[in-house]
Amino acid sequence: MSLTRTRSLAALFAAGALAFGLTACSSDGGTTSNSAAAPAASSAPAAAGAAATPATAMDAPFGAACAAVPKDGSGSFAGMAQDPVATAASHNPLLSTLVSAVTAAGLGDTLNSAQNVTVFAPTNDAFAKIPADQLKALLADKDKLTKVLTYHVVPNRLAPTALAGTHKTLEGGDLSAAGSGAAYTVNANSKVLCGNVQTANATVYIVDTVLMPAS
Repeated sequence: MSLTRTRSLAALFAAGALAFGLTACSSDGGTTSNSAAAPAASSAPAAAGAAATPATAMDAPFGAACAAVPKDGSGSFAGMAQDPVATAASHNPLLSTLVSAVTAAGLGDTLNSAQNVTVFAPTNDAFAKIPADQLKALLADKDKLTKVLTYHVVPNRLAPTALAGTHKTLEGGDLSAAGSGAAYTVNANSKVLCGNVQTANATVYIVDTVLMPAS
């Protein structure tokens, strides 16, 4: 066989081997061309965008009473997010009676140091539903007051999507929430007026009725 013919066959063999190798890479998931890579590159941003939209909506506070929260300052949503929950509540005009109750029970530091809790926070009007003599007696009974207040705390953050269901409280009893979207009730008779309020260590649901644990 001539030297020229031998070199020609060798070149053809090499070209065939290269073509086979490229075909194998393509079949096992390797990137062989810009046209093959383009769908993967273009689909990634679309998927990220689709996930970001509901997450943003879910993170926002909801409910009619949210309009009463100050627009700026330490009592605003942005301001409350910087403080632990008891301190944040002290800046919210809807929660002054709750703050007085927490102070009377000596629970301020406990709530502020808790990590990742959910607090169902009764408004001033919620406490006003309790007859005056009973409320006075409750505020004067530290043990009973502590029991009532810790019943309003769940030891993990509950996003709105996880709110419906039964949850164990720091008091030890269970409370249950029902609803969806922007309409929720707790223990069937306490409505969430402003939900998904973030503080530095808690998610807060402001409610219109004081929750009472089983005696």
